[in-house]
Amino acid sequence: MSIAVFGLFALMVLLLVLLVLEALPIDVLGIGLLLVLWLAGYVDDSQAVAGFSNKAVLIVAVMFVLSHALVKTGVLESLSEYFIELEHRRKWLGIGLFLVTTSIFSGFINNVAAVAIFIPVAMQMASKFRISPSKLLIPLSYAAIYGGTITLIGTSTNLLVSSVGESHGIQPLGMFEFLPMGIIFLVVGSVYTLFVLPRILPSRAPVSTLVGKYHMAPYLTEFCIGDDSPLIGSTCRQKQINERYEITVLAIIRDDTQITKEIGNTILCPGDILLTKGALENFVKFHQIEKLLALSDVKLSEQELQAGDNVLVEGLVGPESSLAGKSLSDLEFRRKYRAFVLAIGRRGSTIKQKVAHIRLQFADTLLMLMPMDRISEIRNDPDLIILQHHEVNMRKKKIRWLAVIIIPVVMLLAATGFMDILAAALLGMFLLLVSKHISTRESYGAINWSVIIFIAAFIPFGTAMENSGAAQLIGSSIVLLADLFPETIIPYALLSILYLITSLFTAIVSNNAAAIVLTPIAIAAASSLGIDSRPLIFTICYAASASFMTPIGYKTNLMVYGPGKYRFTDYIRAGAPLNLIFWILASVLIPVFWSF
Repeated sequence: MSIAVFGLFALMVLLLVLLVLEALPIDVLGIGLLLVLWLAGYVDDSQAVAGFSNKAVLIVAVMFVLSHALVKTGVLESLSEYFIELEHRRKWLGIGLFLVTTSIFSGFINNVAAVAIFIPVAMQMASKFRISPSKLLIPLSYAAIYGGTITLIGTSTNLLVSSVGESHGIQPLGMFEFLPMGIIFLVVGSVYTLFVLPRILPSRAPVSTLVGKYHMAPYLTEFCIGDDSPLIGSTCRQKQINERYEITVLAIIRDDTQITKEIGNTILCPGDILLTKGALENFVKFHQIEKLLALSDVKLSEQELQAGDNVLVEGLVGPESSLAGKSLSDLEFRRKYRAFVLAIGRRGSTIKQKVAHIRLQFADTLLMLMPMDRISEIRNDPDLIILQHHEVNMRKKKIRWLAVIIIPVVMLLAATGFMDILAAALLGMFLLLVSKHISTRESYGAINWSVIIFIAAFIPFGTAMENSGAAQLIGSSIVLLADLFPETIIPYALLSILYLITSLFTAIVSNNAAAIVLTPIAIAAASSLGIDSRPLIFTICYAASASFMTPIGYKTNLMVYGPGKYRFTDYIRAGAPLNLIFWILASVLIPVFWSF
């Protein structure tokens, strides 16, 4: 093994560790990787920046815009209304149609966007029929993943693999070439979702209150301002209560009236009751120094917090949210939303102290206290997906059908060969812009730039693997492993091994990273055996897209982690059998649809 190959393997291990630990944002990590490859001589100048002009990356960016335009029409929410009404009559039929529809839409639009729309619907279904959300949210994520396997644009992974194949002189993958195998995955997966998952997934009964769900009771209490308190005649801002004691005053109760606006500038009077959030040790300090009266040792209940016009709301940081990477303090969250964030939920844990300085991440859930009249405004905010304590927002406006039909038209133009897929997608975006269905500001905001930059910066890694000989080395090693089988089935064994490796790799890192790394290896392995590489390329597509075993393997899995109150082991129990089933199906059927 050469020093260059060893160095690249070491870099790959470091990259895996950083991705799993989430030590850096993925776009920053991608740029750092690009710089290392460039400065170390693994790629030249043109190869280093090739990802930013890569056709697949541009298509992914444009599809973000087209997906946003479709979501904006409200057509998906109108469908949600139908499913909820159907459930009143036939519960499981409604749930089944809901999940299958999610799969179908995920074949046309970004599946993360589809899940973002349908999570509140699933939460409402769970509430109405007293089903634990944990019974519905992983199935929702899986349904979106199934849908991504049926078309070329169903997931960015398919587009990337096709692009890498084109760079090696392989014919581009067809728009509906995925359909036969994808439909089998969709049908088998849907049966598994409806009949097996309900028996595997835990039935964690919904906690009766959001305060209980976030275990907030020990961190919420109330104080009364006594006659000799130094707070009398001053304001919370003047006394710097938040800075000095790290306590947040959520409301002031005066003569049975709850004051929630301009709390910081309200002059405090004897007998005022302060509803507060903070750590226990800070409560003691606050109580002693400011000579306050503790009303009781019983902590605040959700009913007390919701007195007046306040309401507790749970929100989710969405896939294209501008909140990600910033703290509540940076965002001036309280001023912008007129809401207090009491706690942050992240991957099964609850952050309750110093939340103002915690940098938010994609899929974080926020427990917020806000005026009731703010909920309707936040429903239309793309940065937050409201999960509980509201009705699903059914937009009763006229659907603008151009935005609905653009994506099917783009797919038809590309599938018939009338236009290149990138040209067709750009034409669709142009029509939406000139017809004012979306604004240029909206189109830029709809693109998940961190994903785009990561993919573009990561593409040279695949080139580096080829330049260094690492792809050929790994490909030859996999072929040697396949050689242990009888000669007549070596290609089939190779395909099966590649699917397994890709599936496991995707469970640890992102599906896109797995596709970029393993596609050159699949091509090199096919070359070593002298067989057609197309079956192996589709193997990479399906294996990288069908990730069920971990919450980090696919974005939609991570989105439902918090709202469903899942544990990591829930994904292993639910996803491992499905990964095994898909592995067997792919090993048997891919060679049938694409012969060696």
